[in-house]
Amino acid sequence: MKRKIDGTFFEFQHHNTAEGKYWNPALGTFTAENWRQKVAEIADLGMEYIVIMATALYEQCFFASSVYPKAETICSDPIEEILSEADERNVKVFLGNGFYGNWRKAAYNITSKEVINRSFKAMEELTALYGHHKSFYGWYFPDETCIMLNYSKKFTDYVNLCSGVCHSLTPDKKTLIAPYGTNLAYTNSRFVHTLAELDVDFIAYQDEVGVRKTKVDRTARIFERLRKAHDKAGRAELWADIELFDFEGMVYQSALIPADFERVKKQLENVAPYADKILCYQYQGMMNPKNSLCFSGHESSSKLYEDYINYIKKD
Repeated sequence: MKRKIDGTFFEFQHHNTAEGKYWNPALGTFTAENWRQKVAEIADLGMEYIVIMATALYEQCFFASSVYPKAETICSDPIEEILSEADERNVKVFLGNGFYGNWRKAAYNITSKEVINRSFKAMEELTALYGHHKSFYGWYFPDETCIMLNYSKKFTDYVNLCSGVCHSLTPDKKTLIAPYGTNLAYTNSRFVHTLAELDVDFIAYQDEVGVRKTKVDRTARIFERLRKAHDKAGRAELWADIELFDFEGMVYQSALIPADFERVKKQLENVAPYADKILCYQYQGMMNPKNSLCFSGHESSSKLYEDYINYIKKD
């Protein structure tokens, strides 16, 4: 079953500096026009969604905020440029409500009143600054914790609290999470029950192929079980988050590089029958047109881009 990638995660800097070796430096040089060009490239591939993973990182915000100092960027307001270009390209954008704590400590962040309150203040400011954009489609909660058979009560409480604030601030916006631990999900009646308790519109499960937790040939069965659980719960839409990367060396401790397209093709085909939408992690760094005016990533990213273009053009 052929399916295109419907959207991508997106970032101003990759949080793990070792992983971002091949595109963080380039992103640091982006002008306002470069950010717009990157959105245009994504739209030209037919992608409908952009998920801005983090609006803050390392105690700096990527917008004018009272929460943290503003990050020093060549472009004075990259979020504005992204949303403005997305307005023109009919792309839907999720804004992340992280990282307002240490990104490595998600389990702490989702229970810390201090961290949560910082994120809520930032959401108020983001709404005031960017709420007028038609492309501002929803919110993404990036402080993910592992599913570990079922969704934990702490995570459920956190998601529902965030969703409540979203509904209050922006009643028309959608909510998204992208949990890991997909290969550990035990889709029994308890899982269905906890899934039904989550107040969220879309759940984009990481396929965990890039991080080497799941073999490609297992993902179809995993997503088939998730599909059945979602149908029983009658709750959030089931989305997939396929990983376009491999590691240059050790997992989490080396640079991310584009995966071979044959692997990516299998990832797409395996989740396609079960996912309402397919996101990828991620276009930035992993895909670039050869003639891109804002090339960011390993040189082999142009090959993955061309291979994907050829794939979607075929009947």
